[in-house]
Order: sequence, then structure tokens, then C-alpha cells
Amino acid sequence: MILLLVVLAAGTLDTGPAAFTIGRLKYGGGGDWYANPSSLPNLLGRVGADLNIAVAEREDVVELMSPDLFRHPFLHATGHGEMRFTDLEAGRLRGFLLRGGFLHVDDNYGLDASFRREIARVFPDRALVRLAPGHAIFSRPHAFPGGLPKIHEHDGAPAQAFAVLDGERVMVLYTFSCDLGDGWEDERVHNDPPELRDAALKMGVNIVAYALTH
Repeated sequence: MILLLVVLAAGTLDTGPAAFTIGRLKYGGGGDWYANPSSLPNLLGRVGADLNIAVAEREDVVELMSPDLFRHPFLHATGHGEMRFTDLEAGRLRGFLLRGGFLHVDDNYGLDASFRREIARVFPDRALVRLAPGHAIFSRPHAFPGGLPKIHEHDGAPAQAFAVLDGERVMVLYTFSCDLGDGWEDERVHNDPPELRDAALKMGVNIVAYALTH
């Protein structure tokens, strides 16, 4: 069983029995941070089944300045529009990530320019680097030998995974030109074929498994 690591405000780690949940990042700037409402409950259910851990039924909504931020080791952000952090938020996110936290940002087609600008403010000393298909995040517990799966087509670009690293550890994962979160949604939302939804959920499980073990 993968131990749930809960990052506490004091910077320590606890392996207590609380059910794992995902922190949905509520960010400023006007973007629809609340997009894909059925995605994270579905992902949590698959995470519980595949990793054999206790999970919550729903995600928690988390703001960067919330006192509960450090109780959520895994943050997820998505949307189509503008993302913007205040200076205080950018500094708090940097501290959260350097103390063991993990952020997954899934571009829902339209977030790319503002996310790249804001993550450069959070980490002006670190670049977003592309992850090769051989990276561990694509291999456990589900194998993706070709790297990130492509869920929806928009502009003909391949699905790409980028990261901000702390040594060898991925602390920010950015999934681009992929629509991974759309594949986590209820089937009726996008009418994706079962094999695409399954691939998206398996990749989501891999992301969570990596975050909780690195």
C-alpha cells in the first residue's frame, strides 16, 4: 500500500489514517478553476481502487493562502482562461512545492500562456522541462511506453508533459495539448470511447502514485 503523506504546516510529514483527497486549486485571474466538475471525484475513485488506499468522495477546494494548504500534498489546477498569482501566493506556492508538495496543472485549452508566465514567477530560477516517455511517471502502476496519452484533439499538436524539478523529483507536472482532465469526466460529458477514458484515468493514477512516493 502506498502511504499517504500529508504535509503539515510545520513542514513535517504525517502518515496518519486520513483518506486521501486532491486539493483543487482556486486561483485568481478570472479563469474557470472549477472546470471539469466530475473529473476529480472519478479520479479519486480510480485511485482508491488501483492503489488500494482510502480516498475521499470529492476533492477539496484550496486557495494558496489558506491555512489548510499544507494538508493537501497533491494540488490540481485546470481551466481555459487566465491564471494569476499575487506575489504572496507565488511565494507560498514555491514554499509548498519545495517542502514536498506536488502540483498538477492540466491545460483545458487556453491556460497555457498564463500558466507559463505564472510558474516562471514562482520559479524564476528553474525551467519547465519536457518529460521523456521513459520517465517513471509513465511506468507505474500503469505502463505508457509512448508517454502522455492524447485524449482530445484541438490543433494537431502531440500531447506533452512538462515538469519543474527539485533535483530529480517532479514537483510541478504540466500536461499540455492532452485534455487529460476531460477524460476523467463522466462519460456523458464528452462521449469519449471507453478506452480513452480508461487511459486518462490510468494516467491520473500514475500521477497520484508518483506524487505520493517521491
